[in-house]
Amino acid sequence: MVVGLIVWELEVLGAQSLKDKRRVVKSLKERLRSRFAVSTAETNHQDLWQRAEIAACLVSGEKHHVDEVLDSMDRLVVGDGRARVIQSRRSYY
Repeated sequence: MVVGLIVWELEVLGAQSLKDKRRVVKSLKERLRSRFAVSTAETNHQDLWQRAEIAACLVSGEKHHVDEVLDSMDRLVVGDGRARVIQSRRSYY
């Protein structure tokens, strides 16, 4: 069993309020959940309106599968024009 975790630190572009930021974060989390069947959460910077940290986690029997899904999720987040990825990191357990 392999648990994969990916965390993105984001700059939310054009956000003028926490409401604007939360709209982007909620949308990203829902897209990740629906497309990849993973668990997601906003894990840091909840009170800053231009910064966000989102984490996604999945479990699989094979590390190769975990890597493929993490790569696909990373492409989705990087390709979203509403936020810029400042940093991303991966962990395996």
